[in-house]
Amino acid sequence: MTRTILRGRVLSFVRAPQALDDVESYLYLEDGAVSIEDGLVVAVGDFSEAETAGAVIIDHRPNLIMPGFIDLHLHYVQSQMMASYAGSLLEWLNSYTFVEEQKFSQQGHADAVAVDFYDALIRHGTTTAVAYCSSHPRSVDAFFAEAQRRNMLMVGGKVMMDRNAPEGLCDTAQSGYDDTKALIARWHGRGRALYAISPRFAITSTPEQMEMARALVQEHPECYLQTHLSENDAEISLSMELYPGSPDYTGIYEDYGLLGPKTLLGHSIHLNHRETAVLAETGSVAVFCPTSNLFLGSGLFDRERLVTHGVRVGIATDIGGGTSMSMLRTLDEGYKVLQLRGQRLDPLASFYMATRGNAEALGLADTIGSIAPGRAADLIVLDAGATPTMRMRHATMTTLAEELFLLQTMGDDRSIAEVYVAGARAKSTLVGL
Repeated sequence: MTRTILRGRVLSFVRAPQALDDVESYLYLEDGAVSIEDGLVVAVGDFSEAETAGAVIIDHRPNLIMPGFIDLHLHYVQSQMMASYAGSLLEWLNSYTFVEEQKFSQQGHADAVAVDFYDALIRHGTTTAVAYCSSHPRSVDAFFAEAQRRNMLMVGGKVMMDRNAPEGLCDTAQSGYDDTKALIARWHGRGRALYAISPRFAITSTPEQMEMARALVQEHPECYLQTHLSENDAEISLSMELYPGSPDYTGIYEDYGLLGPKTLLGHSIHLNHRETAVLAETGSVAVFCPTSNLFLGSGLFDRERLVTHGVRVGIATDIGGGTSMSMLRTLDEGYKVLQLRGQRLDPLASFYMATRGNAEALGLADTIGSIAPGRAADLIVLDAGATPTMRMRHATMTTLAEELFLLQTMGDDRSIAEVYVAGARAKSTLVGL
């Protein structure tokens, strides 16, 4: 097998940085070499010390080589409905989302959307994402088939929803269970595919369906569980009307045994003290979705409070309530949300979250999210001078942190110079680029 060496500046985190001067939290090489064989990183170090004989050397200097971005929460079936005008979450769901998702019953629609969706991920430097499909099994098949074609590590699942949605989207408690069971058997662990059991949220699942979700979690502990939590005040009120016996919104999922280290809870904005303690105790992950929270006026995520109380936290685009598939744009909006909270998110913490931090949230830090021997060679090359304005600002910079903050604040898909998926070039091979 031919060995490939990527040459350039290399940045990879080994743990969460505690401050801007926490140089022990990351590996940084001014002239680094990332050696790749058979889709894996086999060595990383200074280029001057690399074994280059017989290797194909790709020189990315002066750009920055990092692990590919990881997106913990999005809806691939909402790719074509971004920028849909609405006043709030529930209005947006009923006016646009449920209309759009019904299209996935049509032959061929899911396959076409999946191609465009994955092209967009690659353009923006995202090499792994956790996605909600629609309630139609064919949407899941299209999602994982396209990921397999591109050799991408992806997590996803069929939305389970048996009430408070159009008839064309609703399953039943039994059919949601049966479909999910069959999809897990078909896809989980096939290639790089991982399955997420996906009750949409409490409003769209009856107690009977929640019981079926509990059964699936018990029968398939190897799978993830994803749902939504405390995004919007009206959502919380309706959820409590539907589940009056639960102590709070988090308590609904707690009552059905759906919390745990493999549980990803999108939004988690309006949490009381009991809920925060439960998330910490169960090891569940609160997923910060800044662009959609701002776009829908849902609220401001309280990262500092959650982290202080021991809650695991990740970050995500939440397409299509989110307004960009770019993790760079997402980090920028996350910074602004936390500024409004009186909290600071330094650029080292930002890029840690989008790479190793999200890998740790998935329990996959030994596989993705960092550049080290044995990790998947899912990598991106970042260009901090991708636009004239960025070059103008970059000329005044002297530190790595400044460069990262520039990428976060002004970068977009143009800043992604190249993407590697399992060691193979991905962005430069896209048609039309």
